[in-house]
Amino acid sequence: MSQASELEAHSDHAITKRMGDREQVEHTADRIRDELLLTLEELDRRRTRATDVRYHVNQHKDLLVTVGAAALVAVGLGVGIAIYRARHHDERVRRQRRKALERAWAHPDRVATSIEDKPLGAELGRKVVMIFATSLATAVARNSIQTLVPSRTVTKVPADKVTVENYKKS
Repeated sequence: MSQASELEAHSDHAITKRMGDREQVEHTADRIRDELLLTLEELDRRRTRATDVRYHVNQHKDLLVTVGAAALVAVGLGVGIAIYRARHHDERVRRQRRKALERAWAHPDRVATSIEDKPLGAELGRKVVMIFATSLATAVARNSIQTLVPSRTVTKVPADKVTVENYKKS
């Protein structure tokens, strides 16, 4: 194809006007290459930002302060409760012993427990609910483990090939 016929073929397009096929392909390749480089630069910038701890701390400063304050309050409450329980331990033990003596006096046949006998239906219902909850939790755990841990695939040799080879050997 001559240069004049190439120019006539592209005369209706404003961008490719006065461009041959080769020039048009080179122009398109340059444009695609520039877009690829821009995409790679953007991916590199996002990778850098994703692994930058300082950037994430600055982005989530309010959340981190709130979580830290909540953790300090929780630790403070835990320490306060532990101190309170340690100071009132003797009083609590005396009260438990007094209740145990009252139970023993009121019901000498049930000295070891303070739980009243519940109706058979209530106990049966509670046990059925516990069995259902346990089996549900087991099924959920099994499914989550199967999705997290890839299964081992064993390649099996078709039975007809094994038998043919065995007959050939004998």
